[in-house]
Amino acid sequence: ASSVIRAVNRALVVVDLPFGFYQGNSKVALESAIRIMKESEAHAVKLEGGKQIKDSTERILSAGIPVMGHLGLTPQSIYKFGTYVVRAKEQEEAKQLLEDAKLLEAIGCFSVVLEKIPAKLATKATRSLNIPTIGIGAGGGVDGQVLVLHDMLGINNKIQLPNVSFNKI
Repeated sequence: ASSVIRAVNRALVVVDLPFGFYQGNSKVALESAIRIMKESEAHAVKLEGGKQIKDSTERILSAGIPVMGHLGLTPQSIYKFGTYVVRAKEQEEAKQLLEDAKLLEAIGCFSVVLEKIPAKLATKATRSLNIPTIGIGAGGGVDGQVLVLHDMLGINNKIQLPNVSFNKI
């Protein structure tokens, strides 16, 4: 984040709080958020999750640190899901996502990322909130879009590199 801060003049820079630094103890979450904000000079932190991280989110917000939420596919907890599949396709998970989005708004998050969820659900979430939604693979019914360079170029960790052969001299 600090490299990005040095390179931009007008952009909002939001830094991900790393996995393991906010999922448990809210005091540790606050200390981690303060540290990353000081060291990076970012403008806000992004946290993945809803009601399960409510205490940590509220504690960080109460210290005056802006928070962007992140729901749907949450890359930091990919091992919980196993793969990068569309989230919230089932009614119960979709209902929970909407509840979490409203919760994040109610406690003070300034925006919510909606990643890899059905387009209709993203539109419904966007219409039910008064804060901006940012979509990543969530259709066009959101307020803003993220296009991940690696996704656009088809680069991922499953690329098969060609076998290299060497000639003996």
